[in-house]
Amino acid sequence: MSSAELKAIAMLLRARNAIDERIADVVGRPVVHGHLSDWIAAQIFDIELEPAPNKAIDGFFRSGPLAGRTVNIKHYTRNQGMLDMTDAEELDTYLVMTGPRSAGSKGVHRPWAIEHVFLFDAQGLYDVLHAEMRRIGDSTSVPSRYWQQAEIHPVSRNANFPLSAEQTAALEEFRSGPGV
Repeated sequence: MSSAELKAIAMLLRARNAIDERIADVVGRPVVHGHLSDWIAAQIFDIELEPAPNKAIDGFFRSGPLAGRTVNIKHYTRNQGMLDMTDAEELDTYLVMTGPRSAGSKGVHRPWAIEHVFLFDAQGLYDVLHAEMRRIGDSTSVPSRYWQQAEIHPVSRNANFPLSAEQTAALEEFRSGPGV
């Protein structure tokens, strides 16, 4: 056991806890991955979050072309082509934010970042994957062609949800730094 390494980790975790406490004060939720990404998406995309946890529905769009439609918000630190899916009929869309494209993960730091954003029609994606005989649930493998069709940031390929300049600028604030 290295007491110097343990002390260094303890000091870094105290600093991280102080930062997490400040973030929780702003977002009004515990700083766990899902709560933070839901709050950020709600701010950028004008989403009303559900007050109680719901496995399928995180909220609904308040304005824009999808006003009133339900959404499940996902954030993955790496874009690995996987999506945690549900067969809930009341779910209209998946809003998926990812970090950089995956280049493996063993021993690699996964910074919290938003490099890409995708908007999927939940029922349409479920139907097409079901027809292709894919297993649907946690870690559903979604072919890259569907990711490309659903991309709304940084490249706008999904004409159903054009981003405003303000939304694009907000998303750019969450890009990872150089060399990440």
